[in-house]
Amino acid sequence: MKQLLKYALIPLFIFLANTSLKATYNIAKQDSTVTLHVAGNCGMCKKRIEKAANLTGVSNAVWNEDTQKLALTYSAKKSTLETIKKSIAAVGHDVENVRGNDQAYAELHECCLYPRLEKVQASPLTVSATTNNSSATTTVSVDSTTTMHVTGNCALCKKRIETAATINGVTSAIWDVNTKELVVKHNHQKAPLEEIKKGIAAVGHDVDNVRADDQVYEQLHECCLYPRMENGKITAVKAKKDDHHDHNHILTGVVVEENEKGDLNPITGVNIHWLEDKSKNARTNENGVFKLQHHGNFKKIVVSFAGMQSDTITIKDLHEVLMINAKSNVLSEVVVTGSRRSNFINRMNPARVEVLTTKELFKAACCDLSESFETNASVDVVSNDAVTGSKQIQMLGLSGIYTQLTVENLPGPRGLAAPLGLNSISGSWIESIQIAKGIGSVANGYENMAGQINVELKKPQNSDRLYFNAYANNMGRTDVNLNLAQKINNNWSTAVLLHDNFMYNKTMNFSDNGFRDIPVGNLFSGVNRWNYENGKGFMAQFGIKYLNDDRTGGQTDFNKKTDKGTTNRYGLGFDIERIEGFAKIGYVFPENRHRSIGLQLAGSNYNQKSYFGLKNYNGEQQNGYANLIFQDVLGTVAHKYRVGASVNYDNYDELYLDVQNFKRKETVSGAFVEYTFSPNEKFDAVVGLRQDYNSLYGWFTTPRLNLRYAPFTGNTMRLSAGRGQRTANIIAENMSALASSRTLIIKSPDNFKNAYGLDPEVSWNTGFTIDQSFRLFNREATASVELFRNSFENQVVVDYENPREISFYNLTGKSYSNSLQAELRFNPLPRLETRLAYRLLDVQTDFESGRKSKPLLAKHRGFTNLAYTLPSSGWSFDYTLNIVGDKRIPSTTQNPVEYQVATKSNAYVTMNAQVSKDFGKNKNFTIYVGGENLTNYFQHNPILGADDPFGSYFDTSLLWGPLTGRMFYTGVRFHIN
Repeated sequence: MKQLLKYALIPLFIFLANTSLKATYNIAKQDSTVTLHVAGNCGMCKKRIEKAANLTGVSNAVWNEDTQKLALTYSAKKSTLETIKKSIAAVGHDVENVRGNDQAYAELHECCLYPRLEKVQASPLTVSATTNNSSATTTVSVDSTTTMHVTGNCALCKKRIETAATINGVTSAIWDVNTKELVVKHNHQKAPLEEIKKGIAAVGHDVDNVRADDQVYEQLHECCLYPRMENGKITAVKAKKDDHHDHNHILTGVVVEENEKGDLNPITGVNIHWLEDKSKNARTNENGVFKLQHHGNFKKIVVSFAGMQSDTITIKDLHEVLMINAKSNVLSEVVVTGSRRSNFINRMNPARVEVLTTKELFKAACCDLSESFETNASVDVVSNDAVTGSKQIQMLGLSGIYTQLTVENLPGPRGLAAPLGLNSISGSWIESIQIAKGIGSVANGYENMAGQINVELKKPQNSDRLYFNAYANNMGRTDVNLNLAQKINNNWSTAVLLHDNFMYNKTMNFSDNGFRDIPVGNLFSGVNRWNYENGKGFMAQFGIKYLNDDRTGGQTDFNKKTDKGTTNRYGLGFDIERIEGFAKIGYVFPENRHRSIGLQLAGSNYNQKSYFGLKNYNGEQQNGYANLIFQDVLGTVAHKYRVGASVNYDNYDELYLDVQNFKRKETVSGAFVEYTFSPNEKFDAVVGLRQDYNSLYGWFTTPRLNLRYAPFTGNTMRLSAGRGQRTANIIAENMSALASSRTLIIKSPDNFKNAYGLDPEVSWNTGFTIDQSFRLFNREATASVELFRNSFENQVVVDYENPREISFYNLTGKSYSNSLQAELRFNPLPRLETRLAYRLLDVQTDFESGRKSKPLLAKHRGFTNLAYTLPSSGWSFDYTLNIVGDKRIPSTTQNPVEYQVATKSNAYVTMNAQVSKDFGKNKNFTIYVGGENLTNYFQHNPILGADDPFGSYFDTSLLWGPLTGRMFYTGVRFHIN
């Protein structure tokens, strides 16, 4: 590994060739000392190279593994330079313009598999001729014609590669899409080969021993995702020793269309079947991707689509992703493979969207959505209090209620379901998570104020047929997850996703205060979803979700049967049932695939019965949602637009303390228009406008703007601004206040009219981000800076400043959030991903008692995540460090001294780590073990007045640190394709 690191840090920029015949003749009678560039990695390579070079007539051969140079002294009478080179190449090592024997190279030890060298036809050469008393040096400089391997797939790649290669000093650059070879004619002094390579790599293409920046590569069109270079080797070069076609697995492919301008777009609904058996078939999804089960020794597929000439394609390699490019209405094949980082920024999206893939989620246990952000610096998930087990998202310093949570762009847990909703979505269901800070699209609604988190679930048409996950930790929690997917026929596919969480350790109490840190009981949730595609542009997805959550908390010896409703012991409990139906219906016009229409539908019923000591709270919510979207282009793809209309209906019925009944029916209907201007790859502008009518508050307007500008390679700047509006559900969203003796006070200016008598919350969000990719440790790296400000026109202020009460009232004054985050992503070693981040928050609100910072929120946070993988052995290692600054604690000075706490918390550090190992021929069985909060830091007094839970000073809401200490877990994953 040490030698690999040394080698990776030294640029390969010296390329030698033969001198002219005249120069060779002048030194033929003398001993010659030549420095050759010989590729290798380690001590084993050194021994092999020097042995091969020591032919008759060679008096000295010393290879330096750091510089990759072989110092060679030989007699031109007894041996020739070409003979020595061929001898070295025969044992598998590239040497200047002689390529090592491919078979010998493939059989080298794993640590010896160096990056292959390019083929140099002519280049400057310096030869030293040594006599007894003097030496002479002859230098020949000529223009060079170099052939190098540049990875790519299509005409769009060709244009990008040739443009990047044509720098000052390059007279011509021609790339062949079939051979993947770029022939460059250049002046060696004006255009060094290394500069040409860097220019090509900067636009996203691997070239010989120079790997392109991952972020730039990730933003290439899907059809441009060529085979990546791994550990200095282009994966396509090395032959697969065990490549065969006689076993069953999945063939993955993508179908795209290339127009006369070179623009590429995915084609939905393309039919693919095996020539050997038409019943074994598949159809491309909305991204043009298909997955086809391979059987026996099938070798040919038939690709067909309405309006295009069909084609029969022979599969050369089932282990590679097949790309089918439709140009001039003819389908043809290109082979393409590609991989993405586990966590990446979508460079081409006008909004800054951070994508967490399944690989990222596997870095931690991720039993449910609330635990899926542990390896992420942008989102905090914190416990609301010390007894209920409810958690909330925090983004840009604001509570999760200001972040729009969607599931496949349909409303996620919201309203009364928001406090406990994160626990209902299993991590094993999730395909990816997209995190967008700041203002999003008007097509997704008006409630986005701090950002949007969209969860994509696994799709029945391309998921594993079976996926199983079992998890257990030393605190007594067990999770079991089972996903099943089945393709029924050419049109239909279905999936069932199941999640069951058990927690029965009634005595878990780290702070030793007599209260359970986590409620015990069972949570079960499930999804049954269906997918239909007819191959003619019509698609439909629909399904049903179910949740049952029955948990009991409170004092460790609380017995629900004998103590509920009494002052014997303090207890709390939830009995929640939620059922939801959803559907997405779409049609893509065959004559113009840029034109489409879609309808999104969702409906749910949420019912919660709960108690907190002697307080009862019951809530019921019915929700209905519909969103119709039509999109098309105006002339060219540079001008796109979306128009639509939506309606959202909520019926709330809340009963608090069995006497206060809050009921409301709220309908918000409206229309929107959004225009996108994309004149080139460097600039995008998205302008959107919504006009909605709220049945309680009347008309309101939602304007939004997103700009993206990439002024030069590797740099992306974004600006966003817009308005958001929502109606607060003050009791459900502040359930932690119910688990205390605080008096709930609603300061209503209009006698509880509309929603609790309070105004809707309105804010403006402005953000600026900049991402810059560059080379660090001779590998790709990215530095990012984000600055966001959220300013409220009105906010429902939640006031904990009086320790005896919690007050809700409309904002009179200012309330704002300023967020600054800097992040660095880099790879100090091969296969080691490193992310470092720092965040600064300034969140201020004008309370009735004056302007104060938001309580229980850290102003400073530091973050480190390390991920190291060994693909060949199946081992993965992940480590996360969080440094959390101090937090302001609401004043308790009005309490007696024994029930007062400090006004500021301590800063603290937490560490999580996980090790996982993949087993099996297809690595379909995984065992993982890990630990959370390895520093064992937890808040020792999370409950105020725990000795008197029915007294006047009992308070569970002042939680500022971890509630539980060190925890260890283990689990298994198993899947069948």
